[in-house]
Amino acid sequence: MAGEYREYNYVAADTIDVSELEPLDPETKQIMKSEFSTGIKLTLFYYVFILSIPILNWYAGEFMFSRMWGGMTYSWFFTSIVAMAMAFVIALIHTTLYEKRLKNQSEQSSAPADGRRIG
Repeated sequence: MAGEYREYNYVAADTIDVSELEPLDPETKQIMKSEFSTGIKLTLFYYVFILSIPILNWYAGEFMFSRMWGGMTYSWFFTSIVAMAMAFVIALIHTTLYEKRLKNQSEQSSAPADGRRIG
């Protein structure tokens, strides 16, 4: 199967020695650091919210287990509806920051080396 492909040099699994890989160029290294930093911050924000729900259930049980419309408790509302909305907002933030970085890169690469633009 994999040996049938002739379009590229196929490398079988478990044959790459990580110590033999070339180091990343500075731009890629900076991009990866930035993406990791953004991901960690957004993940921590989400985890703090999710882990605060049991704490609120314990210390503010009267409020968290009181009923909203349709019989849903605030605890379930935060766990389901708000958590899903937060996941979408976090994805939007991450995507927006990624697109902003791509736009900045394309503007920098299209600018001449001496900083002058024509037109």
